[in-house]
Amino acid sequence: MDRLRLADLNISPCRECHGCDPTGQCIIQDDMLKVYPKLLEADIIILASPIFFYGITAWAKALVDRSQSLWVKKYLLKELSLSKEGRKRKGFFISVGATKGQRLFEGAILTVKYFFDAIHADYAGELLFRGLDAKGDILKRPEALQRAFEAGRKLVTDLQTG
Repeated sequence: MDRLRLADLNISPCRECHGCDPTGQCIIQDDMLKVYPKLLEADIIILASPIFFYGITAWAKALVDRSQSLWVKKYLLKELSLSKEGRKRKGFFISVGATKGQRLFEGAILTVKYFFDAIHADYAGELLFRGLDAKGDILKRPEALQRAFEAGRKLVTDLQTG
């Protein structure tokens, strides 16, 4: 199991230069080159991001946008390598937000769903927690850890039986 902390990586945003169109390979040379193989090999991808102004962080958005080259492979070049012989992959989203706004996660969920589609992972759900602003606030929500444990178990079980 690999854990990537996007804030520790140097990932430039997508330039929409279409350099990936001929081959499905991004032409930007940065840390995303180390991330692509991990995204492609993982059976379960969990994207975790706090909400900033009703969206995922800039680090998470750079990852999503730079997955454009994988979208190109899947949809323009029709490469089946993303599916690995019909292998099922799952994507899951975890997020927290400071406000309790009813629509707090809507934009982020839509972005994440399209990201998982581009990398050929079925959207398996999310864990979302409102009203959390400071480090450690999650500890005031005793049900959160149990919900996370149950979600993880379900992801693995569904992958093994699916």
